[in-house]
Amino acid sequence: MATVDTPDIPTAKRTAEALAPLTDKPHTLFEDTQAIFTGTLFVSLALILFAQVGLITGGTAGAAFVLSHLTGYSFGKWFFVVNLPFYGFSWKRMGPEFTLKTFVAVTALSLMTEYSPRLFAIERLHPGYAAVLGGLLLGSGCLFLARHRASLGGATIVSLYFQQVKGWRAGKVQMAIDISVLLIAALILPRDRAIYSVLGAVVMSSFIYINHRPGRYTGS
Repeated sequence: MATVDTPDIPTAKRTAEALAPLTDKPHTLFEDTQAIFTGTLFVSLALILFAQVGLITGGTAGAAFVLSHLTGYSFGKWFFVVNLPFYGFSWKRMGPEFTLKTFVAVTALSLMTEYSPRLFAIERLHPGYAAVLGGLLLGSGCLFLARHRASLGGATIVSLYFQQVKGWRAGKVQMAIDISVLLIAALILPRDRAIYSVLGAVVMSSFIYINHRPGRYTGS
């Protein structure tokens, strides 16, 4: 903590040092672009599957789903708005690069969820299948973004921050946040849809927990 006598190293700089390169060499702009696009595309597909069968995910996406249900405004609009308060925290704690990439990812996801449903139709989908496939798509998409120092805002920012600074597994933190949101969302969902929604959150968080370990992708 900073004192009057000894200036502290800026928090963003300390966090950037803790994040460290995820590979031996920094990612190129093309590599970052394709990863952010692919990650947000995977997540958008998962959210479309969830919406098709009436499931809700956790985090800020879950909050956006609830607000969309209550107000009639689209998920994409609410997702963009709900994430706005987190950018200040992200800029200070995670640094400008992470924050700018996250802003791009959130904006891209908001647009994809708005317009992708116009490009294809799903005629039949079991909610259990949607929960498992959607959970894996969510986990994969978030992992793509995390490895390129980006996120989808909100709970993911908090999860990655605690992983990098405290050493806590991002999957565990994400799961705790997601379950909390889902418990609230369950008040407006039928019981079976609430159960399938929890299944989707568990699948996603378990995937991240298994595959995203602190220091695993550094050069050490």
